[in-house]
Amino acid sequence: MKMFARVLAALGALPLGAQAADAISGAVERQPTNWQAIIMFLVFVGATLGITWWASKRTRSRSDYYTAGGNITGFQNGLAIAGDFMSAASFLGISALVYTSGYDGLIYSLGFLVGWPIILFLIAERLRNLGRYTFADVASYRLKQKPIRTLSACGSLVVVALYLIAQMVGAGKLIQLLFGLNYHVAVVLVGILMVLYVLFGGMLATTWVQIIKAVLLLFGASFMAIMVMKTVGFSFNNLFSQAMAVHPKGAAIMSPGGLVKDPISALSLGLGLMFGTAGLPHILMRFFTVSDAREARKSVFWATGFMGYFYFLTFIIGFGAILLVGANPAFKDAAGALIGGNNMAAVHLADAVGGSTFLGFISAVAFATILAVVAGLTLAGASAVSHDLYASVYRKGEASEKDELRVSKITVLILGVVAIALGILFEKQNIAFMVGLAFSIAASCNFPIILLSMYWSKLTTRGAMIGGWAGLLTAVILMILGPTVWVQVLGHSAPVFPYEYPALFSMLVAFIGIWFFSTTDTSASGHQERMLFRDQFVRSQTGIGIDQGKSH
Repeated sequence: MKMFARVLAALGALPLGAQAADAISGAVERQPTNWQAIIMFLVFVGATLGITWWASKRTRSRSDYYTAGGNITGFQNGLAIAGDFMSAASFLGISALVYTSGYDGLIYSLGFLVGWPIILFLIAERLRNLGRYTFADVASYRLKQKPIRTLSACGSLVVVALYLIAQMVGAGKLIQLLFGLNYHVAVVLVGILMVLYVLFGGMLATTWVQIIKAVLLLFGASFMAIMVMKTVGFSFNNLFSQAMAVHPKGAAIMSPGGLVKDPISALSLGLGLMFGTAGLPHILMRFFTVSDAREARKSVFWATGFMGYFYFLTFIIGFGAILLVGANPAFKDAAGALIGGNNMAAVHLADAVGGSTFLGFISAVAFATILAVVAGLTLAGASAVSHDLYASVYRKGEASEKDELRVSKITVLILGVVAIALGILFEKQNIAFMVGLAFSIAASCNFPIILLSMYWSKLTTRGAMIGGWAGLLTAVILMILGPTVWVQVLGHSAPVFPYEYPALFSMLVAFIGIWFFSTTDTSASGHQERMLFRDQFVRSQTGIGIDQGKSH
């Protein structure tokens, strides 16, 4: 499980955005400056800054800033969601898992896709019909605005903060390794670009940055996979048999199991990944960028297809790295021993199949993916502060559009500074637990409230508040008491809570708390909230009156 925890921290669905195990547990040796990678990265940055300038000319209103005016098509949004989800660490981490453990990599890479049918069939359509800018619009539709929006915003900000720390640390480690630049320079550079994208271009610029990054990453991964298959005569049987022949584990790499120590850990981790995906604020926010529920469903359909294809490619890349990197004396010194693991296997494979030019391209794409992810995270955090906390809670819905946008942009600047500071502060810290905690919080706080507010007629504000806060706090406390933080970070001899990830337990606490305190709520406001469910249900199906959220 320890090994999987390290890999998990590197996966794109958990966008650490960096070189996996090295980024979380050890120093990364500074490499000679890779000028080809730097030049290609600067070309990408120049192009995306041009897009930001173009988007700034078309971002005039609150709707433009938060949701690109709802003018993104389902196909474009699906590609952007995939770009948000397929981080550099997904590319490096999953291929490294296949490189070291074989077949298990396929199981875990495809496991991340399980959450998307949940979003498609349960959430996407109703989310788009009921909400405007954030998922708190949905949760507070028939419940009390102030407490529900406060809880939703806090859950969003905690998830965003954990992700940003992981992203910034990962960015510094990756650019230090690939480009030979200083860690602090990398962190500051990512922070500045992140602020520029979101501050001036809003959701429109963020969307197109994610789309371009997704296309580049899919192209690069496709080329690598094709070159690998070419070496084995486009035969999967040859690929697997030759990999077994050179891998120290032999035929064992084709057998599943071995990365999760017990069923409870596997179930808890799986639930966190599945339902955490459906509670990530920066993913949910993307469904408001399309024009209607039909386009929202198309978004999930396309995103699932792109991500499924990408994860399939990483499986081929991982086995290709065994053949062309691990078994090749020319790359052994750079790649390291197979059993020891090397999260740069995909990068070394790029050098093997495409030379230094393609290596520079892949290196630049790997780092550029971080920019797309942090832009989405920053926008989600800014919208939670400006739309939920400032406009709806503090100003009670009376804030002008101009004031709300001003607060949002100030928040972007603050988040940029905080992200840079935290990236530098956590440079030498173990950050693996942050990613698992982010998913656990999303699954234990955001997801139960979103789901039950849409589908359960007896939900009340009291139940949502007590259950939601209980789920959030349980996830945090159990993670602190678990093996990763209590033993590895704090240095105790044994954990108080024996499991790596708390989602199974914190989700139970959240759902039971919401159910119990809602069903026992006999207040007049609780009765009124139940009566409003029918109206909300009709609106969730038709989209009529989505601007008429209830407030009391």
